[in-house]
Amino acid sequence: MITLTATLRRALRARAHDLSPVVSISQKGLTEPVLKEIDVCLSAHELIKIRVFDIEREARDALLAEICAKLEAAPVQHIGKLLVLWREKPAADAAPVAKPAAKRRTAPRLTKKAAAAKNAKAAKATVRRRTP
Repeated sequence: MITLTATLRRALRARAHDLSPVVSISQKGLTEPVLKEIDVCLSAHELIKIRVFDIEREARDALLAEICAKLEAAPVQHIGKLLVLWREKPAADAAPVAKPAAKRRTAPRLTKKAAAAKNAKAAKATVRRRTP
């Protein structure tokens, strides 16, 4: 099982807030097909939510630990019947890292004298256009 730093866990919880559960675990519990589906979803998305039905709190904690141990994932959050898991994508499957956006260049500020001259020039041009 992977351990996360508090900062990374906080960031992952924020990212997981808008996610919908992709896997549900119900009456039959954690079966091989369910475990395989969780593995596929983790490989595709890195961060997933799982909804657990009909299991008590202590059993959900044990279930979360079991899933994380078998799939080498990290538990991010356990709120009620929702479990949030994270596992980093393998390097070959990972998308290329986007470069940070370039800083927006703005025009240099004009001095008061230059701004006044520019405004006067614009006003003069407007007056010329109005007269036929």
